[in-house]
Amino acid sequence: MHLREKNRKEVIHMSLTILLSSPDVVLLHKLSDYDGNWSVLPALPRLVSRYCQTSSWIVFLEEETNVNLNNLLQVLSKFTTRKEWFLGRPLNDDEPTIIHHYAFSENPYSFSYPDFMAGWALSCPLAKRIAERVNYEPPKSDFTIDLQHEIAMYIWEEGRGPALTAVNEFCSEPQSSFSTGDCATTVNTYSSACGKPVQKEDIFVAVKTCQRFHGDRVPLVKQTWEKDAASLEYYSDITDPYIPTIHLGVPNTERGELSQLCCVNALDRHYSHRSRESVFRSFFHLPRLRRLLSCYDPKEAVSVGERYGYGLLRDGYSYITGGGGIVFSRVAVQNILAGGCGCRSSDAPDDMVLGMCLTTLGIPVTHSPLFHQARPHDYVKELLARQNPISFHKHWNINPVAIYQHWLAEPRQKRPHLLTKTREEL
Repeated sequence: MHLREKNRKEVIHMSLTILLSSPDVVLLHKLSDYDGNWSVLPALPRLVSRYCQTSSWIVFLEEETNVNLNNLLQVLSKFTTRKEWFLGRPLNDDEPTIIHHYAFSENPYSFSYPDFMAGWALSCPLAKRIAERVNYEPPKSDFTIDLQHEIAMYIWEEGRGPALTAVNEFCSEPQSSFSTGDCATTVNTYSSACGKPVQKEDIFVAVKTCQRFHGDRVPLVKQTWEKDAASLEYYSDITDPYIPTIHLGVPNTERGELSQLCCVNALDRHYSHRSRESVFRSFFHLPRLRRLLSCYDPKEAVSVGERYGYGLLRDGYSYITGGGGIVFSRVAVQNILAGGCGCRSSDAPDDMVLGMCLTTLGIPVTHSPLFHQARPHDYVKELLARQNPISFHKHWNINPVAIYQHWLAEPRQKRPHLLTKTREEL
C-alpha cells in the first residue's frame, strides 16, 4: 500500500475510534485531475467549497507526518473557529537565501513559515478568504520553488494578513522520541529505500557542461562522484577529447548566470543505451540514488527530482529543476522522444521545456526532497538533518569538495558547518 493511502486509512481508523465518525481525508493529487494541486493554492477553492460547510479547520499533512488525532483535536479546540488562524511549527532562515528570493534580507529570521512535515492548519474563515483572493490576486511570482515559504508569504500579505502562529504540539521529532507525548504530529525520517538498490549498471548518467567549465567544474565531478557511475558521458558545446566530452550540435548560450544546453538531444542518445534510468547533471550521491530508485517501477514512465512549478494558478505546469538533477526511467525517455518534444530555441530553459513536455504527455512529475537545486546553507539546517541528501547544486562561494565530503560522501559524519557566509548575487 502506498504511504499516502496508508496514512489516510490510519487517520480514518483513529477518528472512528475516538469520534465514532469518519473525517474527510483527502489526497491532493486525487482532489481533481489538475496536476498543480500539490501547490495548495489552486486546490484551496475546491477544498473550501467541499469541506468548510461542515468543518472548521483544514489541516495539511505530508506523507511522512504521523498524527495523534486526540492531541490534534485538543490543540485545535484552543482556538476559536470564528477567527482567521494560520497554525504550524515555525521555521526561520538564518540568512538571506536564493530559494526565498532573498526575502527579509535585513533580518531573515524575522519571518516564520511552517514546517510542512510537522503539519499545518488553516481555520475555515481564513481558508475561505484566501480561496476568494486567489481568483483576483495571484502570488507575485509565477514560480513555485519553496512552497512552505511562499504559502506563508501569501497568507501574511505584507502584514495585512495573519502571521504564522507557533503551535508547539506540531512537532518535528520522530514518533519514537521520548519527548513527544503531547505532540499532535510527529515525523518519520524521510525513507529513501523500498527494497534492493537498483544495479549500478542500470543507471546512465549524462553530465551537462560547456567549454567555460571544462577546467574547473568537470574536474570536481571526476574528483568526487564520477567513480560511482558505471555509465557516464559529458555533453558540451564542443568536443574535448581530454575529458572526453560529446558535442550534440547544440550551441551554448548565456541565460542569466546559467549556461543552458538543451538536453533533449542527450535523451535521444541515451535511448540507445540499455540503462533503465538516466540522470542529468548535478553534484550527486549515486549510491543513495540507487536506493531511492528501488521505490519506482522502471516499466512505468517515471520522472523524479526537485519539483518546481510555473503558473500553477492558471493551468501551468510542474517541472523538475535541472540543477538538482533529473531522473527519467527508460520508458519516460521513450515517451518523450515519441512525443516529439524539443527545445524551441537554443537558449530555452531545458528543465522547463521538459516540464511542459511531461505535462502534455501525461507523465507525472514526482518530487523528492532529497534533490536540491541550491547549496546546503540555502536550506534550513533542521530540514537537511532529516535527510541523507542525493544532490546539491551551484559552486558559488563554497568549497565544493568540502561540501561533497560533508553531505554526500559515505559514511556521513557530524562535522563543523563548512559553508561560507556570503551572499550569492542573482
